[in-house]
Amino acid sequence: MDILANAGGVVVSYFEWVQDNMKFFWTEEEVNQKLTQVMVAAFNEVFALTKEKNLYPRTAAYVLAVGRVAQAVRIRGIYP
Repeated sequence: MDILANAGGVVVSYFEWVQDNMKFFWTEEEVNQKLTQVMVAAFNEVFALTKEKNLYPRTAAYVLAVGRVAQAVRIRGIYP
């Protein structure tokens, strides 16, 4: 689950970016609550895929990530 552990820092960086751009001011408690929601959902998705496809957690995380990128490219196209 190292990929998910590293993702936590990226998620908080994203929250900081959102706060700066939108002039939001979240408390530490609010950030931690939002982070918990995102990370629990991510864990549940990875765990479910490990069981469904009999994959290692790292492989399941990669499968989900590549699938999300592919979906974004289909929706947005290659060039933004």
